[in-house]
Amino acid sequence: MAFRLLRSTATTSNGRQSSQSAIGDRASRLGVEIADVAGLIGDLTALGATQSRCAQGAMAASLEMAETNTILSTAMAAARQSADATQSTLRESAELVSTALTGAVAKIETLGDGAIALKDSIERVADTIRHVQETSGAIRRIADDTELLALNATIEASHAGLAGAGFAVIAASVKRLAEQSRQSAKANQTHLETLTLTLAELIAKAETNTATATAAKSDSSRAQGSLDSLHSLVDTVQSVTAEIATMAEQVDANNASFATLQTELAALASSVQAGSSKLVQAKDRADAILGISEDFILFIAQSGIKTPDSSLIALCQKSADAIGALFDNAVAKGAIGLDDLFDERYVPVPGTDPQQVMTRFVAFTDKVLPALQEPLLIADPRIAFCAAVDRNGYLPTHNRKYSQPQGSDPVWNSANCRNRRLFNDRTGAGAGASTRPFLLQTYRRDMGGGNFVLMKDVSAPIKVRGRHWGGFRIGFKA
Repeated sequence: MAFRLLRSTATTSNGRQSSQSAIGDRASRLGVEIADVAGLIGDLTALGATQSRCAQGAMAASLEMAETNTILSTAMAAARQSADATQSTLRESAELVSTALTGAVAKIETLGDGAIALKDSIERVADTIRHVQETSGAIRRIADDTELLALNATIEASHAGLAGAGFAVIAASVKRLAEQSRQSAKANQTHLETLTLTLAELIAKAETNTATATAAKSDSSRAQGSLDSLHSLVDTVQSVTAEIATMAEQVDANNASFATLQTELAALASSVQAGSSKLVQAKDRADAILGISEDFILFIAQSGIKTPDSSLIALCQKSADAIGALFDNAVAKGAIGLDDLFDERYVPVPGTDPQQVMTRFVAFTDKVLPALQEPLLIADPRIAFCAAVDRNGYLPTHNRKYSQPQGSDPVWNSANCRNRRLFNDRTGAGAGASTRPFLLQTYRRDMGGGNFVLMKDVSAPIKVRGRHWGGFRIGFKA
């Protein structure tokens, strides 16, 4: 009977342990699921904020475009009025110029024809004068012949004596007539030569006037062509005016469309903003639930209930104490000053992406921490990383595989160059700032390029000379 009671008690104890283990497992899984949901809500919140900014940006852009369209519409209306006025002025000017130019061209052609006809007339007069000169020469020759004949008649009359006295009188009269004819022919010749010179000058001027008149007629033809170009310009302005009117109609239609678009964008922006507000509230609630879950896991662990994470929690606390003792000993030996160990002046490293920073204790931690951190990576197959962070989440010395020199690819750097960086996200900041015996967090680890890995993070506080320096983190697979 006693054996049976002992067996019953053992069975009850085993059942209680089994129930407690189940509670621990379920609490652990619950924390993982809550962290995953919280991460998704965080992503949606960030996406909602991005959408809200995009919607606001689209609204602002549409407003600017609408203002630009309004200015363009006003400018096109003014251009259309100006084009209409220009077209009217050009048409009137073209008509006036056309009338004046047509009359001028007709007069120029008349003057040109007159100048050419005058030249022809002068040339005919010159021909007549040449004929008169030829006739005058013939008269002079006749006078010479007549005078010679009179001289011969006088000689013959003197030979005839009294019988030739009458013939001598006639010979003397013929001689005087011949002399007078020669004098008149000579005078005519002089006058004709003068007239010939004058006509030569007139012919030269007439030729110049004829050339000028011909050029004027040619210019008048080109002027007629210019007049045609002016009429063509009027037609072109009319076409441009019509095109401006068509464009103005399209701009007015765009203005109406933009007004509708602005209304729709305003509604969209309002909807996105409302959704973003709800997502922010949901994220706050999810973070609160995640915090409750973490407190619950802490409560379970402190109650002595074993969970799958208990061994890693104990390892983290032991490592944090070891690092605190290591730092205490280094300060005591003067290996590093206390002020240097607590340095918070994070100096950016130029040209790093993601940004890396330096403090006065980085050289010290690079020297002493790897010997403690590196062996822990093989202490449990679930461990992905382990590192000490200061109270602000600054991680000076990471595991060697995560402490590669940075390259030109920020995505690769984010995954492989995680040392000397400030991790002030919820998990990183919480691990550094927490003074609880331990803090177990579940989160999605950003590996860069939009890739996330669901992780658990246990941390325990590191104290140096009684001051909270930061925490020791162990990240492991959830």
